[in-house]
Amino acid sequence: MSELATAKSTNEDHIQSVPVFGYELIREVLLQDLLGNDAPEILYWAGKRLARKYPLESAGHIAEFFQNAGWGSLSIKNETKNEIEMELTSPLIAERCKKNDSCTFQLEAGFIAQQIEFQKEVICEAFEHPRKKTGKIHITVKWDKKDTPM
Repeated sequence: MSELATAKSTNEDHIQSVPVFGYELIREVLLQDLLGNDAPEILYWAGKRLARKYPLESAGHIAEFFQNAGWGSLSIKNETKNEIEMELTSPLIAERCKKNDSCTFQLEAGFIAQQIEFQKEVICEAFEHPRKKTGKIHITVKWDKKDTPM
């Protein structure tokens, strides 16, 4: 977990602001209109595809990528031999949860699943568990050691 803290502190020098309205306009309006009811599934696979273009070596690098992308602060809450529980937070996420009951974080979940798959060399799947009242997103990544990528 210290690796995640280090990524956060070293990244603070590189933060630039992006208008929230523009980001939300694309994320919550345009993408939803273009993708329709299939938006969550398509965004999950889009996240996996992005991860393939930006393979990262550690959980700390994933957290740093999230900060750089403006996706929020990512931390590991628990890890067992077959799963990792992560928490994603930011003021933008809290606001999105407050304004939109049907908002999803499947892009982020897919990205995390693919990164963990690279790192652990097993097939992974991520599940989003929004805590809408607290404005925090819990993501559980699960794998089976016997299920390796080809």
